[in-house]
Amino acid sequence: MRADARRNYDKILATARIVFTERGTDASLDEIARRAEVGPGTLYRHFPTREALVDALMQEWTDRVSADADAAIATGAPAPVMLLDWFEHFIEHITLHRGAATKICAAMDDPASPMYRKCHVMGQANRRVIEHLDATGELRDGVDPANVMRLVSGIASVADTSRADIAVRPMLEVVVDGIVRA
Repeated sequence: MRADARRNYDKILATARIVFTERGTDASLDEIARRAEVGPGTLYRHFPTREALVDALMQEWTDRVSADADAAIATGAPAPVMLLDWFEHFIEHITLHRGAATKICAAMDDPASPMYRKCHVMGQANRRVIEHLDATGELRDGVDPANVMRLVSGIASVADTSRADIAVRPMLEVVVDGIVRA
């Protein structure tokens, strides 16, 4: 990528982070282009769809989610503590930009989505945590990491799209209680 194209790309991403945080992932792409001081054509050359722009922003999330999974495992905490911390960090990342959690949930099972591969990376991070706890015998038999990811992502979507300030921890506690051996 030429230097000027790279600068425009970086300006668009930086501006999208701000605008998506302020207004959600359904914010106007034209506003992002205007605030990034690039033309709409420049934005669409780099990011032909809204999903492609969200996908580019997800790279940071996937890196952090992957690191958080490793950190959770390294704590050696009991399953309920490890899972609650892990799930809360995961939700913090995917709800950073209002509306992103729903887009991530939709992309999890859609190989045609530009976000699919990043969803796969996040799913693998979750799988590492779940399989680690399964190997220690702390989880109920038959816990499917993909279904756990869907449940937690669903909680993130509910919290993200609600007009009320919803506490996710009580919902996560229900999930944890359902998968941890009593």
